[in-house]
Amino acid sequence: MKKIIAIEGMSCGHCAGRVTDALGKIDNVDNVNVNLVEKTATVELSQDVNDIQLKEAVQDVGYVVTEIQSI
Repeated sequence: MKKIIAIEGMSCGHCAGRVTDALGKIDNVDNVNVNLVEKTATVELSQDVNDIQLKEAVQDVGYVVTEIQSI
């Protein structure tokens, strides 16, 4: 399962690293790919993770989640 998270406020590689680290610490997140141009993070999950948990992880490091889409 994959989810795409739309994120506002990221502007550099450091931002992408903070988001990657925050999402990577969540149980059942196997891989995180942040795209600065598209302002998204794609997470690959071994089991479903609640959208609220993903949103809070990103917000805790200073960014705003505008949408989460399951694909």
